[in-house]
Amino acid sequence: MPGIKPGMTVEQGDIMGIIAWIVVGLVAGWLANVILGGRGGLLGNLAVGLVGAIVAGAILPRLGIFIAPDFIGNIISATIGAVIFLFVWRAIRGA
Repeated sequence: MPGIKPGMTVEQGDIMGIIAWIVVGLVAGWLANVILGGRGGLLGNLAVGLVGAIVAGAILPRLGIFIAPDFIGNIISATIGAVIFLFVWRAIRGA
């Protein structure tokens, strides 16, 4: 199973996966706020980063953009998605 290392139980692997997604979400959300400017707290950055990861997963492959499926690649793609999401969100709210 992905994310499970020898000697780990399934539950431990699931928790490690969740922690990894939280870290990716926090970093991606923070980077998106740095790139576009603005203020975002811990939960705001986490939400933006996690939504960004979903946006990137939906949009980037359709555009023919494939980023390495490692930790850094996940942060890069989630950040791209978070920037797209924040840009659209701010455009809608500002209109």
